[in-house]
Amino acid sequence: MSESMTLARPRRHARSRGFTLIELMVVLTIAALLFAIGVPMFRNAALGGRLSAAANNLLASIQLARSEAIKRNLPVTVCASSDGATCAGGGGWEQGWIVVDSGAVVIQKQAGLPDGYQMTQAGGTTPIAFQPVGIGATTAAITVCRDDPLGSQERLLTVRAAGYSHVTTTMTGVCPD
Repeated sequence: MSESMTLARPRRHARSRGFTLIELMVVLTIAALLFAIGVPMFRNAALGGRLSAAANNLLASIQLARSEAIKRNLPVTVCASSDGATCAGGGGWEQGWIVVDSGAVVIQKQAGLPDGYQMTQAGGTTPIAFQPVGIGATTAAITVCRDDPLGSQERLLTVRAAGYSHVTTTMTGVCPD
């Protein structure tokens, strides 16, 4: 007999390739653990983005006020405003703010923050004014945070008398009242 004429052997049935119930349960358990870890991290990252956006919006308005004071050769003020036309007599920065020159001309207005976000100025909400030479007439420290759910991060906007302003991230996790 030649090699090409070998006896045909019966083929064994190929084993079905798939997942067993135990393998499926292990994969689902791992997926659930990753989901439980990932969702809070995502929420924390999203909160950080919203806090940064709010703080940077106010920072941009403060920088605009300084540059407009120099350009117009007039004092320019940033103040909290609920109506977008006049400075508010009370309340916090979260209600919105305006940039206004000494002639009561509104240069810019910013809408309020979503519910649950706070912008608290140390010493109470006072307008931030710039003189025509760009020097600030007031200093300010404004904390931007979310009161519920309270995260472990905040943004602190600092305005110096020399006109310099910047935002820093803090991790105190205490949203002041």
